Amino acid sequence: RSVWNTTNLINHNINIKESLVAELLDNGNFVLRYSNSKSFFLWESFDYPTDTLLPGMKLGWDCSKKLNKNLTSWKSLKDPSSGSYVFAIETWKVSHGLILDQGQLRYRTDSTYSSFMNITETEEEISHSLKTNTTNVSSISILQMTYIGSLRLMELIGGERHSLFYFPEYDCDFYNWCGDNSYCNTSSTCVCIAGFQPGGQYARGMTKSKQRCVRKSQLSCHEKEFKKMRNMKLPDTEDTIVDTKVGLEECEMRCLENCNCTAFASTDMRNGGSGCLMWI
Repeated sequence: RSVWNTTNLINHNINIKESLVAELLDNGNFVLRYSNSKSFFLWESFDYPTDTLLPGMKLGWDCSKKLNKNLTSWKSLKDPSSGSYVFAIETWKVSHGLILDQGQLRYRTDSTYSSFMNITETEEEISHSLKTNTTNVSSISILQMTYIGSLRLMELIGGERHSLFYFPEYDCDFYNWCGDNSYCNTSSTCVCIAGFQPGGQYARGMTKSKQRCVRKSQLSCHEKEFKKMRNMKLPDTEDTIVDTKVGLEECEMRCLENCNCTAFASTDMRNGGSGCLMWI
């Protein structure tokens, strides 16, 4: 049974007088190219990831090629066919990585993930790629979507393999573990945000039943006050307003002027913070 053939290359208007070369590059990318071209690839395996991200590969949306590149787990340790877990890059205003189990959101990446990934957000692409290790050129980092549903960052040094990060690891790592208007503290306990209290009907979560946190009193649009929360993983950015050109003080003023604005934060916390992210 044929699983792949070269007939699709006809769409590239190939000159049959030019010879084609199949080459395995030093970075692991398997490419098809013209014999007289080293940089233009008719097809490359890096555009079609399996369960592992190598240095030089990109995950996410490539508008020029109209490709969405994800990692898909193996079905089991000994079965390399596609499993139920997918690591995908969403296209919200501030992109994150998502672990999906049979299409259901299970985990969303945090600041630890962005510390070892290059994140590019332009009109041409929204992509995530591994940062290069400049301190140890003999090591190679790889990111794997495992068959048990965990995202694992490993470092290969010679013939040895070292695990650097492993997600999710704790209850608080799971998506929407505590529900709306609450957060998961260091002891993995769900706590209502200041100004909210348990109440209302119980909400069925992905992993357990939990009570909703409701506002203690209704707010007035003209009497808005913010509560600073430190060391927090930001909520979803799907319904937000983003301006990377203004700082946190201007961001607060804009949020105060908008009666529908409920919270604000910096888009980038490095070097004291920059950019403006408002939840509406």
